[in-house]
Amino acid sequence: MKNVLVTGGAGFIGSNFIHHLLRAERDVSVVNLDALTYAGNPDNLQDVADDPRYSFAQGNICDAEFVEGLLRERQVDTIVHFAAETHVDRSILGPRQFIETNVIGTFTLLEAARKFWLQEKTLPLESVRFHHVSTDEVFGSLAPGEPAWTEETPYAPNSPYAASKASSDHLVRAYGHTYKLPYTITNCSNNYGPYQFPEKLIPVIILNAMEGKPLPVYGDGQQIRDWLHVEDHCEAIHLVLKRGAPGSTYNIGGENQPANLTIVETICDILDEIHPESPHKPHRNLIQFVTDRPGHDRRYDMDTHKISTELGWRPRHSLTQGLLDTVQWYLSHPEWVTAIRQKHEYQGWMEANYKSR
Repeated sequence: MKNVLVTGGAGFIGSNFIHHLLRAERDVSVVNLDALTYAGNPDNLQDVADDPRYSFAQGNICDAEFVEGLLRERQVDTIVHFAAETHVDRSILGPRQFIETNVIGTFTLLEAARKFWLQEKTLPLESVRFHHVSTDEVFGSLAPGEPAWTEETPYAPNSPYAASKASSDHLVRAYGHTYKLPYTITNCSNNYGPYQFPEKLIPVIILNAMEGKPLPVYGDGQQIRDWLHVEDHCEAIHLVLKRGAPGSTYNIGGENQPANLTIVETICDILDEIHPESPHKPHRNLIQFVTDRPGHDRRYDMDTHKISTELGWRPRHSLTQGLLDTVQWYLSHPEWVTAIRQKHEYQGWMEANYKSR
């Protein structure tokens, strides 16, 4: 792992991973390929912009010529593929972009890697790796009491987003089986932490609560998720790259199962405690139940036994401490929040998704 291409590295998880990798690997060279769509933010990587081991390339993963040229120019031996459209609500309102980015984009990257690594044989096969970052949503929804998903659970995606990610997972496996492309896949649960674009549940609740705005909770708020701190996720991916067997898939989860309403109430309680002077206290009074999203999956749960036993990984962050750290990060980065919220696309999206509810 010398020359690493990180796709979607200006986004939430990708930028955190680049920070982690540059801290953990002294001799690594990282190129960040990002199209800088609404969720990509160069400010996420301001503190490493002058690091000689880091460089940025603006481009689209669907641009085959650009991607192939980048692999050759940088002699890329490792691809860590984060670039994706990720928001379920957005996929319901506009699924086409999810198919183009998540399916066609992944196919384009796989083809470029196949040509550069397997056909041209520029690098030793044992030194290359295509790592694909996926989601637990490919598995569908669990009923109360059903066992957690393992790496062998059949796919049953329920949203356009989940279906597009399932499709990309299948493509990666197919290239591994058919062309012997060295790959690994990780399926992660809901991430949270620094630099998350403020359209997802946790940052929406934090920022709305700070300003005394309604805290929208879909349906009855009893949808259950597994919450994974982004730093734990990055450590797990790094470990899979270093020690995971090619052709393997690993589930990564935070090892918790709260209801969404519990997450919202916990954030409210944290704000009550660290901002006792707030005019909006108690923040729980701001909770507002709104119309549920279509086809909302009821419960997710990840079995992380494989990555724990094979690679020795466990999440370091408890949910309570992780939420406290995340609230404090957003409170201490008002400039970052303001810059994001001033984007016209962000304001339009929030109105389109929440106003009618």
